[in-house]
Amino acid sequence: MTRFLSACLAALAFAWPAAAQEVTDYTLDNGMQVVVIEDHRAPVVVHMVWYRAGAADEPPGKSGIAHFLEHLLFKATDDMESGELSRVVAENGGSDNAFTSQDYTAYFQRIAADRLELMMKMEADRMRDLRLNEGDIATERDVILEERAMRTENSPGALLNEQMQAALYMNHPYGIPVIGWRHEMEELGLEDAMGYYRKYYAPNNAILVVAGDVEPEEVKELARTYYGPLEPTEGLEARDRPKEPVQLAERRMTYEDPRVSQPYVVRSYIAPERNPDDQTEAAALIYLSEILGGNSATSVFGQALEFDQQVAVSTFAGYDALSLDLSSFRIGIVPAQGVSLTEAEAAMDAVLADFMEEGIDPEQFDRIKTRIRANDIYAQDSMRGLANRYGAALTSGLTIEDVQAWPEVLQSVTPEDVMAAAEKVLQRDNSVTGWLTGPDAEPTADEEAIQ
Repeated sequence: MTRFLSACLAALAFAWPAAAQEVTDYTLDNGMQVVVIEDHRAPVVVHMVWYRAGAADEPPGKSGIAHFLEHLLFKATDDMESGELSRVVAENGGSDNAFTSQDYTAYFQRIAADRLELMMKMEADRMRDLRLNEGDIATERDVILEERAMRTENSPGALLNEQMQAALYMNHPYGIPVIGWRHEMEELGLEDAMGYYRKYYAPNNAILVVAGDVEPEEVKELARTYYGPLEPTEGLEARDRPKEPVQLAERRMTYEDPRVSQPYVVRSYIAPERNPDDQTEAAALIYLSEILGGNSATSVFGQALEFDQQVAVSTFAGYDALSLDLSSFRIGIVPAQGVSLTEAEAAMDAVLADFMEEGIDPEQFDRIKTRIRANDIYAQDSMRGLANRYGAALTSGLTIEDVQAWPEVLQSVTPEDVMAAAEKVLQRDNSVTGWLTGPDAEPTADEEAIQ
């Protein structure tokens, strides 16, 4: 049955060509890039504005200001009351939201195609005409502090991840959490928010992505009408961030928390990102993450540690290719009952060493290549997904040509590419290993020796 399913997926992926999206782009006189992705299957449109500014672009000592401003952008403008944009979107049967990363901040609405002009009018209004007061600052500052408490401080795993990121990036701002450090968030004020807003929320620092049942010329005229008159930020410098030094030593940490009932080991390695005209290495790391820790039933870690040795209840590997600067590659193991973290880590490293010596199973590689191709085809059914694909890539330093070439780059990856990437990235000197443990965890062999 599995062989039959794999054959069907292969037929689907290689006999059914990817849906052709017509992508048009142009730049307004004020520097705003406009990308139109035609998809006429439904009378719906996704309207997104992406800013080339995220947490890694914050001034020193002002961590969290990018995410804070994301919240504040739903307040009043010259022409809108606080909360009006979201209310109008909902009244018109649509949905809206926003999100912040290290490299970008994005705002979107999904709505009937004939409401596109209304969305442009309202989104353009808050690009340059936000009106904040001290009451807005106090209210939303409490909101983001509560968000940090819920998502980070109430989660031992999130706290470990935060500490590991800070250790992995010794000099680059990626070591600072997107939501911010609490002690700095508590001091964020009106001038901090408005200073960041005036500098980065400008047409020459923004990308408009419109996907759906639209015509490029119609979008161009609407963009000229509503975004075209907005003043750019003069003298906006390129994003030239601090560089990481050559890392010479492995870093390790243990975080113990009384709330932890299931300990685990996780390791992060510094890894390259997708770069313009140079995406093969990143594509190879996508395969490596799937080979090592994708499907538990077929991955290297899953088969060896969960099924054969039964020392793990789960294993994982992950890699995010999209990043303006460096990225990271992660592996980890959640040990089975009675297996210490020392034993779990040793077992994981032994399997990894065997993989580096033995190489890739050809049948597994072919299955992954087929699945990647099929997933790309299925992803094109989502207008929001397509808009995200272009917006995230463009704000991470890639081009439209890179986005369009990515599926074929993925399909051109060879086992030799994957092993070369593994040899380069999986170096302990470029890593941070974290143990998450609780007070009831079994002592490790080392701990027993010193008791």
